[in-house]
Amino acid sequence: MGKFMNPFTDVGFKHLFGREVSKDLLLELLRVILGDERSVKRISLLNKEKIPKSLNQKVIIYDILCEDEDGTKFIVEIQNQYQDYFLDRALYYLCRMIDEQGLRGSVWNYEIYPVYGIFFLNFKIVPLTKFRTDVILADRETGKMVNGKMRHIYLSLPYFTKREEECETDFDRWMYLLKNMDSFEKIPEYAPKSVFGKILEVADVASLNEEERWEYDQALKHYRDYNNTLHTSYRQGKEEGEAIGLAKGLAEGEAIGLTKVLRNMQAMGMNMATMAQITKLSEEEVKIFLQKE
Repeated sequence: MGKFMNPFTDVGFKHLFGREVSKDLLLELLRVILGDERSVKRISLLNKEKIPKSLNQKVIIYDILCEDEDGTKFIVEIQNQYQDYFLDRALYYLCRMIDEQGLRGSVWNYEIYPVYGIFFLNFKIVPLTKFRTDVILADRETGKMVNGKMRHIYLSLPYFTKREEECETDFDRWMYLLKNMDSFEKIPEYAPKSVFGKILEVADVASLNEEERWEYDQALKHYRDYNNTLHTSYRQGKEEGEAIGLAKGLAEGEAIGLTKVLRNMQAMGMNMATMAQITKLSEEEVKIFLQKE
C-alpha cells in the first residue's frame, strides 16, 4: 500500500474533500477547476442525502454537495465503474438540485441559483473523447451560452496522460497530483507546500484512525478488484486469440480473441457505442463479432 491515499476511491475522495476539517482543500479544487469562470469565495458543506418530494422520486446521496455564499450549488462526484447511463444520471442530479429550489405555497418568480456538476470519471464513455468536457446551455447555431444556471464539467481520467514536467498550469498540477498521489513518497518539486502539503498531510495513510483505515482498505480492495477484473478479461481474450492463432492462423485467432473481449465487455454492461470506441470498430462490426459462434 502506498504512503498516501488513492483519492479516486470513494472513501479517499470523501476523506480529502468531503469533511469540514478539510473543506479548504475542496474550495481550492473548485477554484482551480472553474478558473476565471466563477469566483468561489466561501463554501458550506450540505447534507448529501436528498429525500424525494414524491413517491415517484428516489433518494439521492451525493459524494459531495456544497454551497457558495451566493447560493451557488456544487455537486462533486467520483465514478470508478462504468455505467451506460451515467450522463443521464448526472443530468438527473443537477435537475433535482434545481427542482429543490422551487418554492411551494408562496410567490416565486422562478429565479434560481446556479448549479454545477463536477464529475471525475475513471473510464471512457461516449461521447466524451477528451480529458475535460464542459457542457453549457447554448444556442445550437452560434454556440453562445443562453442560460448559465446549469453546468456540467466532466473530467475523464483515462485521457489525462501528462507527465510531471508537462504540467504548465495549476489545473494540470492538481490533476497530476490527484491521479498519481498514491504513488508519491513526498511532495512533488513543483507543488506549492501551502496547498499540496496540506492535501498530502490529510492523505497520509498513517494518520488514519483504526476505523478510517478499515474503511479505506475495503474501498481500495474494491477499487483494485474492479480494475483487475477489467484487465483480466482483456488479457484472457487476447491470450486465447493468440493461442488459437498459432494453430489456425493469426487472422482467425485475432478474430476469436476479439470476440471473447467483446463478450466480456458486454457481460460487464457496456453498450455497443462504448465497445466500438474501445476496440476501434464500428458498431455494426461489434454486432457481427458478438453474433459469431
